[in-house]
Amino acid sequence: MRTAPRPAPRLRSALRGAALALALLGTATACGIRGTAVPVDAGGAPSRSSCVVKPERTVPSGSATVTVQLECTSQLVPVTRAVAGPDTSEDGVAVARLLLDELRKAPSNQEAEAGMSTAVPQRLTVSGPRPGDPAGTLRLGRDPGDLPQVGLAQLVCTYAGTAAADGKRTVILGGPAEERPKSYACTDELRAHPDSADITGTAVS
Repeated sequence: MRTAPRPAPRLRSALRGAALALALLGTATACGIRGTAVPVDAGGAPSRSSCVVKPERTVPSGSATVTVQLECTSQLVPVTRAVAGPDTSEDGVAVARLLLDELRKAPSNQEAEAGMSTAVPQRLTVSGPRPGDPAGTLRLGRDPGDLPQVGLAQLVCTYAGTAAADGKRTVILGGPAEERPKSYACTDELRAHPDSADITGTAVS
């Protein structure tokens, strides 16, 4: 009785490869996986930042509340904080310093959990106008153009409408050098896109 000839080594290798491919295909099909040669980009994970902080129900005796602008999900959001000290609501420079102090602080645990942050430098200072400056000018310890854009947007929109800006929606800011101060407006575009909106300022005489 003749024995059937055994397949050649190359043929045996090819047969094993085909069997392995079929086995893998069957496994993928059983798991509901469909092969594709095109990479799939599902985008980034959705943001879990709420951008909402519940205000304190009661304000400690001898304290007042102020509103500052913090960044959250690439936009500015108002946050109310309680501050201690005498009423300085009529003193523009004092209000500017008080608000700057709040912007320089690291967000509280509750604010940080809500996704809020600040880009205002911790060592930034503010003072009143120099001789010859327009009324209401605030002089910063750094040139406004050298600040992080988001930080400058926070300052402008925090100051706007307060005594620091004489109640106006524009703020006159200068730096420590002799350059003339400029007027900065807090616009809807700046609030929505503080990192990319135009915030070059307008020269004032």
